[in-house]
Amino acid sequence: MSRGLIPVLATPFHPDGTLDLPSLRRLVDFQLESGVDGMAVFGFASEGFTLTAAERAQILGVVAGNGVPVVAGVGATGTPDAIEQVRSAAEHGADVVMLLPPYLVKPSASQVIDFFGAVAAEGGLPVMIQDAPAQTGVPMPVSLLVELLKLDCVESVKIETQPTAPKVGALAADFAVLGGQNALFVLEEYARGAVGTMPACEFPDLLGPVLRTWSAGDRAGARAAFTRLLPLIRYGLQPGIAWSIHKHVLVRRGVIASATVRPPALDADPATLAWLDDILDDLS
Repeated sequence: MSRGLIPVLATPFHPDGTLDLPSLRRLVDFQLESGVDGMAVFGFASEGFTLTAAERAQILGVVAGNGVPVVAGVGATGTPDAIEQVRSAAEHGADVVMLLPPYLVKPSASQVIDFFGAVAAEGGLPVMIQDAPAQTGVPMPVSLLVELLKLDCVESVKIETQPTAPKVGALAADFAVLGGQNALFVLEEYARGAVGTMPACEFPDLLGPVLRTWSAGDRAGARAAFTRLLPLIRYGLQPGIAWSIHKHVLVRRGVIASATVRPPALDADPATLAWLDDILDDLS
């Protein structure tokens, strides 16, 4: 079962917009050296919406098989396409899929159940539900998530509905629940029973010790260390430029070669990046 610190990997591109696989290899090594419990690809933080099927296969070829579980995001808007993407992820080494509900035509609750049931039954991998209504426009209340989590092969849920902590608390006694949103409320989520978190990938070496401090019972120490990280965490949550922020941090940390993003993502402007440099200087 997916649990612990599972960063969602950025997808490095060369300045011309093509995949930068050497940078991806360094990014994977950085995660492993930081002691992560798993890695995720094709999530929102990965610019997964810009990737072709061939590129997804290339990425899994680098990320899978490194000794930690790999979660592959699937955001298809129809059942056949979702099943096809899950099967491809399984073929190329993923261990779990993080599945969004269909969102182009807003489904009823029963249609959401049918969708997850079919994909879980026919895709060939365990399913993590991604509850992200701000992006999909599809609300999934606790009552619906309970029904989905009872389905065969549905193993967990990632909660990204604000406020996250109460929803985590409503589910965690009976089901495996993880947090997202760049770990903005990770300690509150852990206090309510979350078994893991899935932030962006530029600071696993800094967040990992916070979570270990928490698990060791030093809640005051964890809160203090987390507070120091908050400026960087919140900076990576800015709509439209979040992908750019993640990558500029990775470039400044010597992990990837270029902060290039694909449209419709935007590059951060110079003043935004100057403030980012101040945040990183404070963390040095």
